[in-house]
Amino acid sequence: MAQRLSLTLLPDAFAICRLDADAQLPAWAVAAPWWSMTRTPDELSVVCAEACVPDGVVASRGWRALRFAGPLPLDQTGILASVTTPLAAARVSVLALATYDTDYVLIPAAQRAAAIDALERAGHSVGSADY
Repeated sequence: MAQRLSLTLLPDAFAICRLDADAQLPAWAVAAPWWSMTRTPDELSVVCAEACVPDGVVASRGWRALRFAGPLPLDQTGILASVTTPLAAARVSVLALATYDTDYVLIPAAQRAAAIDALERAGHSVGSADY
């Protein structure tokens, strides 16, 4: 494997929410320090702390986030694939998010142990965040 990465499992539980394309940006989503929103012509997608999501919001709950140690150069190739390939082989679902400095992969909390095992077998290291 060409890429050996250091990843950190964040302590929070996350939810992936789907709102209508014309929905206002929800204030509840930004109540915790970690969140991401993406608007397309078809939907407003919100990823945020599961505890912030009100009842009645269409959401997939029970996700954990793995943060890639960064910053990662924007022109470097294969970084995400080096993580998603072993996760796919282990049949672990993922949602990938990126920022300017680094990448994140969300995994179902129920598959946390299988995900970490697959990543470590692929040569990556996985630690825990203490915040």
